[in-house]
Amino acid sequence: MRRAACPGSYDPPTLGHLDVITRTAAIFDHVHVLVGFNPNKPGLFEPSERVELLEEALADLPGVEVHQFAGLTVDYCRDNRIGTVVKGIRGAVDLDYEAQMAQLNRMMTGLETLFLPAEPQWAAVSSSLVRDIARLGGSFDQFVTPQIAARTRQKLAPSS
Repeated sequence: MRRAACPGSYDPPTLGHLDVITRTAAIFDHVHVLVGFNPNKPGLFEPSERVELLEEALADLPGVEVHQFAGLTVDYCRDNRIGTVVKGIRGAVDLDYEAQMAQLNRMMTGLETLFLPAEPQWAAVSSSLVRDIARLGGSFDQFVTPQIAARTRQKLAPSS
C-alpha cells in the first residue's frame, strides 16, 4: 500500500490545499493530512477546528484521513509507516524552503518528498493572505469552500 502525508497548518484550508490533497489521493492509496501547529504563525482556527474543516471538505475522498499532530513530520511518518511527504509548491520561494526541508528529512530518516506544482489559479493563494483579506472584510469566497468561508466569517464576527 502506497502511503503519503500532506503536512501543513491549513489555517484556513484553501482550495489550493484541497487540490493538492485530491491530486495526492489520486497517486497514493492512503493519505494522512497532517494539521500541525506553528507557534510562529498567528492562527485563526485552533488545530482541532482545522481538522474538522478538512474532514468536512474531504469527506467524499476515499483513503484520506485527517490528523492533528505536533512535533516532526519525519517522526509521524516513521511511526505510521509513511514513506512520502507531498507538498504543494506555489513558486520559487516555496520551492527553496521546501527543498531544504525535504533534504533534511531525507538525511534524517530517508523520508522522500514529492512536490506538486500549484494549479495556476491557486498559485497566489495562501492561508495567511486569505486570513488577512477576511480580517479586513474583503471577499475571499473564491479561495475556500462555502463551509470554510462561513466558519471564517463566524470566527471573525464580533462577540456579543
